[in-house]
Amino acid sequence: MNLRDLEYLVALAEERHFRKAAEKCFVSQPTLSGQLRKLEDELGVLLMERTSRKVLFTPAGEAITAQARRVLAATKELRDIARTFTEPMSGELHIGLIPTVGPYLLPHIIPALKQHFPELHIYLYEAQTQVLLKQLADGELDCLILAQLDNMDSFGALPLYEESLLLALPAEHAWAGRERISLEELKGEKLLMLEDGHCLRDQAMGFCFAAGIGEDTHFQATSLETLRNMVAAGSGLTLIPRLAIGLHNGSLGISYLPVTDPEPSRTIALLYRIHSVRRPCFNEMAKVIGKLVKERL
Repeated sequence: MNLRDLEYLVALAEERHFRKAAEKCFVSQPTLSGQLRKLEDELGVLLMERTSRKVLFTPAGEAITAQARRVLAATKELRDIARTFTEPMSGELHIGLIPTVGPYLLPHIIPALKQHFPELHIYLYEAQTQVLLKQLADGELDCLILAQLDNMDSFGALPLYEESLLLALPAEHAWAGRERISLEELKGEKLLMLEDGHCLRDQAMGFCFAAGIGEDTHFQATSLETLRNMVAAGSGLTLIPRLAIGLHNGSLGISYLPVTDPEPSRTIALLYRIHSVRRPCFNEMAKVIGKLVKERL
């Protein structure tokens, strides 16, 4: 048994397809299939049922795959420990980001991170919060950049920046010429929201419900850009994070108003496993990102 065999097993568990798993591991399908058969012979158990259409893992296969993930994560941790003592700002770094942060933050920070840490090879993954949290816990990702929530106490967190949420409304709306609006004035309104699974939806709804603001249930968006286009088409109002506005303020048929009393906002943080040996790397990254975004905002 070797680590490569465990990587094949985990890849097959994720893809549930021999060809796709082989492509993911950069080997031929016969090589992957043959090594997994050898692994079954060595362990003396059947790991999976092979059919012409799909791969079904046996109970033994599921249990052994779960342990294989832990072994691979521990192996990666060993390499990270060694690298921390030699070159903390080098090697691979796998970062997860949520969709309401990634497209708007990355263009500002990636050039600077490459300049500050040229030996760091960054891999980026975008997914919703709960998916990213599981990948971080399982060791598939090194850190996350997302909106901090109350249920994240089991992870370490480095706050990066505080981001206000602005009211987006059609340019022809009666409020469009104002400098700001209080949350109380929105009482009775119904706002367009993102679909379930987005942490921004939960945070926005928390502010809205507390102020007596409802949700327009006729439509739920999969992205901020869809929300933005719906507002531009005159379909309603919504809350948009400050960084996502960028240079759009006053353009695309949308006006943005700061909201006060209280100001809706969210804390964007870098999340990591509490005992991660890459903490020095995260500290340096957080300093660079925080400084860049502060200048931008």
